Parts: sequence; structure tokens; C-alpha cells
Amino acid sequence: MLLSLSTTHRPATDLGFLLHKHPERAQTFTLPFGTAHVLYPEASEARCTAVLLLDIDPVGLTRRGGRSPFALAEYVNDRPYVASSLMSVALVTVFKTAMEGKVPELAQTPIPLTAELPAVPARGGEELVRKLFEPLGYDVTVRDIGSRRHVGLTLVATTRLSELLRHLYVLLPVLDDEKHYWVDTAEIEKLMRRGEGWLPEHPERALITRRYLKHEWRLVNPALAALGELEPADDRTEIALERPVSLKDQRLGMVQAVLKASGARSVIDLGCGAGALLERLLKDGYTDLAGADVSARALSIAERRLKSDSVKLLHSPLTYRDKRFAQYDAAALVEVIEHFDPPRLRAVEENVFGNAQPKTVVVTTPNAEYNHLWPSLEGFRHHDHRFEWTRAEFAAWAAHVTTTYDGYRARFVPVGPEDPEAGPPTQMAVFER
Repeated sequence: MLLSLSTTHRPATDLGFLLHKHPERAQTFTLPFGTAHVLYPEASEARCTAVLLLDIDPVGLTRRGGRSPFALAEYVNDRPYVASSLMSVALVTVFKTAMEGKVPELAQTPIPLTAELPAVPARGGEELVRKLFEPLGYDVTVRDIGSRRHVGLTLVATTRLSELLRHLYVLLPVLDDEKHYWVDTAEIEKLMRRGEGWLPEHPERALITRRYLKHEWRLVNPALAALGELEPADDRTEIALERPVSLKDQRLGMVQAVLKASGARSVIDLGCGAGALLERLLKDGYTDLAGADVSARALSIAERRLKSDSVKLLHSPLTYRDKRFAQYDAAALVEVIEHFDPPRLRAVEENVFGNAQPKTVVVTTPNAEYNHLWPSLEGFRHHDHRFEWTRAEFAAWAAHVTTTYDGYRARFVPVGPEDPEAGPPTQMAVFER
């Protein structure tokens, strides 16, 4: 993961004074998640380039986060390679004085600057990248690097170095729509301080605030109020917050009802996460339950939440044949299938319908046609979704399943308030044999 900063201001080597890092000496800094290196591949009077190179330790980062060492997905990810919130932490650690812009006097002077990032997450694509940076006066170049989720990014402007660093500090995690660390009220102060002088006037300030604060509404609301976006006691906020909770409750309640009506005595929740559905099924009196998930951390949370000998928690990626799945009358995949790329989804199908073969399989997934009814939504509903299907696409997939695996038939159940044209926000298929 790297960031290069270049200038043609003369003498260009003044960049070293602005960054407080001498061009003739490479420097190394220890960070909580790895090591940062600052070096200058070119340093002449005509042009100077400083590079911030991050060497991320994903194993150490995972262990420090308290996650299990056998959860492969915690290690195999894009964090070591793309500029995200880890880069923001490095910027404020390594270039803190430069970011403050107090000294030297040149720090108050706009100079020609180019920032280049070979790979950044872009949850929202090129359009969002431009919406974030162009209003700040940057000439933006977005490059296709062969990844649906990432782009190469070059920013060119005549501006103060401190402003460029503060823009990157705030907007890199906004582009990613994720942070690698827990956020609390201190993040509001960071956002206001680093956004001073530009965020209140930015046309996408509401989006920036939501994403920077990880959509934690207990933090977002006060921040938006400080920016004049809403009144602190605005009732509309409460209504907006209740809607996603209500939909989640409706979804789990509907799955719960279908499983009860099926007559199943034993149920396995595939992709159980923190155990929300299992908790409901326990209250229904089930004594033979299981939950399976690829995340050991999620299973640990589920174990603490459920505290029941009636529930077996299984560590499984769902894509490999697991004989333990075959002993249950019914299986549920609640908002799970959209997290798999098509080839891996085929493996999940074979594992569930071909090998385990429960009598009832309940599958829910987002209805892509409904997304446009949420004006604040950009792209998919979750950054880890590989797809979101229309009702026709979901029906075609269900037909493929019933054709491939003899004995199953499928029926469809809407979940949530139906729109006359878009349909329900969640679509459900109940497979029975």
C-alpha cells in the first residue's frame, strides 16, 4: 500500500520541509498494524516526490483485534494492498505536523501537488470518487485496475499540502465505507477538526459523515447536527433509524414462521452470524439447533449470546462438503447467498441441496429493484455483497436449483412493505421436498 506526493514548486525539495522528512534519508515508523516507510525516489529542484509505503502485518492486525487464528477470511483480504483507513492512520502518525499546516511559512502557500494512489477501495465507483474530490478543486484521474471494487487514483491541484493530507485522511475511509477499528465519540471530533474549512460546504457532507462514522447513527446524528444538516431532535431521524430495524425483525420473523409451519424439529442456520435467528428459535422451544459460519469471531459472539446446550456452533465456510449439515430437517440462509461469487455459490448449492438435502431450505436475499427507494443508498446494501438480484434473477436461480437437484420445489414469499412496482425490500424462497 503506498501513496506518492509530488510537486514542481521550485525548489521542489521544499516538499521535504513541508513534510518534515529529509529527502536524503529514508525513515521508518512503527505502527500498530505494521511499518511505514518514507522515501524520496526523486528529489531535484525541478521535481520532488515523497512516497509513504505501508508494510501491513495482517496476521498481527488480526491477533490484536482478538480474532481467531483459524478464520482464513480475516487474513486473506485487501488491507495490505489498498489505501483505506490504515493509510489514514499512517498519514496522521507520520505527517501529523504537515497535516496541521502550522510551520514552516510555506505551509500556508498553495503549491502544485500531485497525489497518486495505485489502488483505493471505491464503494460507489468512479462517480463517487469524482463526487468526493472534484468539489475540492482536484483534477481527478480514475484508472481501471481490473477490480470491480478498486480503482487507481491520481489527484492534481494547486493547494496547501495540509489541505491535501486532511482531504485524504477523511475521504479514504469514506471511499472504502469501512474502518479497521472501532469508532466512538472521539471520531466526531476528528472529523470536525480534519474537515474544518471544507466539509461544511461540501455537497456530499452528509454522505461523508455517514460513511466516516461507519453509519453509527448515535455518532452520525450529532455530527450532522453540527454541520447544520438536521436538528438534533429531528423526528425524521428516528423514523429513518426504525425502518432497517423493522425490516430485519420482519425478515427474521418470517423465516421463524416458515420454519415452524414446516414441522421441522431440527434446524441449522447456515451463515448464522451472531445468532439472531437462533436466539428466536430457542424461544420457540427448539432443542436441536445448529449455526454455521466462516467467522470465528461471529461464532464467539453467538456463543456468548445464546448460552445454550441446545445449539451447536460449527466453523464452516459453507462451500465445502460438511457431513454435519445432513442431520437437520431444515436449513436457513438468511441474507447469505449474496456474499458469494457465482462459482462459490454453486459450491454452496451442492453442499446444501446436493449433500445435506434438508426437507426445507429457506433463503432470503435483497431485492435489487427496491434499492432505488432508498435515496441515500449508493451501490449495494453492503460492501461485501457480490451481487443483488432482481425478482426475475432470483426466480431464475431458484429454477436452476429445483432443476439441478431433484425433488425440490420452490415458492416465493415477500418480506417487508411491498412497492407496487419494485416489490418487497427482501425476497424469500422456500425450497421443499
